[in-house]
Amino acid sequence: MKQVDFLVVGAGIAGLSAAARLARHGSTLVVEAEAAPGVHSSGRSAAFAHFDMDAWLVRALTAASLPLFAEPGATPHPALFIALAGQEAALDRLETNYREWEPRVERLTPAEARAFTPVLREGDGGITGALLDRNARKLDAHAMLETHRKTLLSEGGELANGAPVGRLAREGERWTVDTPGASYSARVVVNAAGAWADPLAVLGGLEPLGITPLRRTVITFDTEHAVREWPFTKTVGPGFYLEPEGDGRLLASPMDEGASAPCDAQPEEEDIALAAWNVEQATTLEIRRLASKWAGLRSFAPDRLPVAGFEPNAPGFFWLAGQGGFGLQTSPAMALAVEALATDGPWPEELRSVGVTPAMLAVERLRAA
Repeated sequence: MKQVDFLVVGAGIAGLSAAARLARHGSTLVVEAEAAPGVHSSGRSAAFAHFDMDAWLVRALTAASLPLFAEPGATPHPALFIALAGQEAALDRLETNYREWEPRVERLTPAEARAFTPVLREGDGGITGALLDRNARKLDAHAMLETHRKTLLSEGGELANGAPVGRLAREGERWTVDTPGASYSARVVVNAAGAWADPLAVLGGLEPLGITPLRRTVITFDTEHAVREWPFTKTVGPGFYLEPEGDGRLLASPMDEGASAPCDAQPEEEDIALAAWNVEQATTLEIRRLASKWAGLRSFAPDRLPVAGFEPNAPGFFWLAGQGGFGLQTSPAMALAVEALATDGPWPEELRSVGVTPAMLAVERLRAA
């Protein structure tokens, strides 16, 4: 049975980024059920970094993460947040929240917004205002995952793909983890299993935290427009987001949250139709044929905030879960937090400077509730 210091379950962006840092402190192994990293949530994300998140903690983690992103994983690309009729108050709140972290954000009229996304409708059924962030980031999930994989290996760590956990048990002072191909003994198990975080905990005899997977649908379609330079465009309330995917192709989502068991999520026809309908109602685009469609799972804790910390009732079991739809854009900061908490190291200045404390991420906040 191979002995390791840190065994990370899950090779999505959360698990791989944390493992790349933990490998500096001891022998580190990542086990991934799928044949490659990032198959589920990380590989199916819209992959954009911005501050349109309801929770202050998520915005703070994003602010701490932005300086840590590097090419080719992140490139500057503007983000445009639009208000439809009745969403003006939401746009005002967003502007207030945004200016705390990005004071250069610009308030635009509908006509000014159309200079950036020219297919937006004005007037009846159209947009009533907008907010422009010229300093947002377009993220490349594959490049980010690959960078962390290479860092992990360069630090002497290992990645085992196609290795679902079949047994997890506390034995003495260590955890035993059985996969189809091998068994391991770990001083610390990091639960970065995404939608499967609660089932993994239950497998190890722990109480679940209430991590809930929610399905989100994405479609892509071709247009006659040159869209490469268009901003990431998102309604501030219910509606949609659009993102350029090349010269003439757009990606769109209705920002749905369908209840789902942990699984290889597939899009439902009603949500596909909703995506196209929402886009067509607020723009002049006509979606005649889809280029592709897919769905991914975004997993949330009961308070919709991320969790990073040791389980108080199970020594050596570390939760890294509940990243929702913001796992990619907060992963640099979350990896720093995991490194500090799992190794009993100093709290990172990057997190201290934005006001994030260990207690904000701790498991205890959910156990107490």
